[in-house]
Amino acid sequence: MKRDSSTECWNKVGVEEWIEAAQNNDFRRYYIMPFTLDAIGEVGEKRILDLGCGEGGYSRALADNGAVVTAVDCSEALLAYVANELFDLQQDEYDIVLCSMMLMDVEDLDGTLKEIHRVLKSTGKVYLSILHPCYKPKESKWIPEDGNIKVVVTDYFKPAEWAGEIKGINAAVIYRHRTLSDYIKAFNRNGFILTDMNEPIPKEEHLKYSARIGWLSKIPMYLFMELENK
Repeated sequence: MKRDSSTECWNKVGVEEWIEAAQNNDFRRYYIMPFTLDAIGEVGEKRILDLGCGEGGYSRALADNGAVVTAVDCSEALLAYVANELFDLQQDEYDIVLCSMMLMDVEDLDGTLKEIHRVLKSTGKVYLSILHPCYKPKESKWIPEDGNIKVVVTDYFKPAEWAGEIKGINAAVIYRHRTLSDYIKAFNRNGFILTDMNEPIPKEEHLKYSARIGWLSKIPMYLFMELENK
């Protein structure tokens, strides 16, 4: 496994603290995960690669719905929690590749996309989510103001890499900023076309469980995309 800076950081994260942080994150539980699973839809007997699986929440949900799931993560400790071994990924093997909140972390975006293209069936789809690059560059500031959120963005066009924290995690992780056009051009270079893009508003059924996600109805912090092979 390549030892890039993201891999090194995630391997310093304790398994139990990441499991607890992930499973108790309202944005993940009531926004990112429900929208992603709805977008993927029926998965019965489909072969799915969960790339950047973390503690395996998506893998379990997809498997429960009948999919055959391969879970892969850069953290050996987290992967050991999900399964007992790594798999050799074969060419044209998967109907779906899921990349939930991971592409913005990778150091080698082109290399990652090239490998996804290799293992995806010609008729397959990629479902991905990232921090919204238009609103979450390194220098952005999210400022509470009279019950609302104001966003100030500077240096959007400047690529950036920095170490930051995730609530509940006692280790720094690497964040990276790329522009929206950086992502779309990378998709195109590596054999994909963008077929759908969403900035979903939280559903009422989820807002009743967590008021914290309410301000996502005004400013999108996350961006969801679907890709297909050219």
